[in-house]
Amino acid sequence: MKSVLPVLTVTLAILALWYAAVVPMNAQWERDQAARAGTELTTAELVTRTMSQSRPRLPAPHQVAVELWNSTWVEERHGRRGLWNTGTLSNRSLVHHGWITLLATFLGFAIGTTLGFALAVGIVYNRAMDASVMPWAIASQTIPIIALAPMIIVVLNSVGISGLLPKAIIAAYLSFFPVVVGMVKGLRAPDAMQLDQMKTWNASGLQGFLKLRLPSSMPYFFASMKIGIAASLVGTIVGELPVQQGGLGVRLLTGSYYGQTVQIWSALFAAAILAAAMVGAIGVIQRLTLKRMGLSS
Repeated sequence: MKSVLPVLTVTLAILALWYAAVVPMNAQWERDQAARAGTELTTAELVTRTMSQSRPRLPAPHQVAVELWNSTWVEERHGRRGLWNTGTLSNRSLVHHGWITLLATFLGFAIGTTLGFALAVGIVYNRAMDASVMPWAIASQTIPIIALAPMIIVVLNSVGISGLLPKAIIAAYLSFFPVVVGMVKGLRAPDAMQLDQMKTWNASGLQGFLKLRLPSSMPYFFASMKIGIAASLVGTIVGELPVQQGGLGVRLLTGSYYGQTVQIWSALFAAAILAAAMVGAIGVIQRLTLKRMGLSS
């Protein structure tokens, strides 16, 4: 309850502010419609109508919740192209688009984490890499991903690479940097006394890495992985915008084209739920791993 109560309080405060913002954001449209019809709206009518517009500037929370429900369970359970009727996910459901995004995110995260881990080991153990690779890794993050993503996709498509891999590469581009920084910090966490003690025990470089540096880096590693998985999701969604072959990014783009703000917000919340679930899964793995290693999480 110590953690649930603060989260619940903040959530209720956000919902209250959200509902309070809906009326002024959507009121002008209702006033214009009433003026054209030659009628006047009471305050109660104005509030009611602003909460139920089909294309509002700012959808109400219950509209987003209904859209999430309809585009997941209802679409797959009762839709003509849903999972229950066809055996495959409906291309109109958020489950379908979320699954496409999830696959690219996991692949990109795996590539980025592996690359980041390898670079961190090289930076810690090689002075030349520390002086050369780290500045380039920092500089790479200054390039706007929204500009880089179309270039990556066009180049890869020109050599016949399309589908999941281009989006995964964009996701890996965003996820490797937090892992590099976290692992470098973690691998350098042991102090000089601990390193000297390993030398006193005549430990080899590999033994020092496996018995001292790697266990010391685990809290940093998992913290950087949580940042990396969220960054991978952002990279995947950005990579889906120019591809337009399914995914939450395509769902956002389609909603923007047709002015479906409720659809846009539902896709945003689906992405947030997906990110929270992935970060939560890494948190569970972290607790189990650190407990197994005798470390506190």
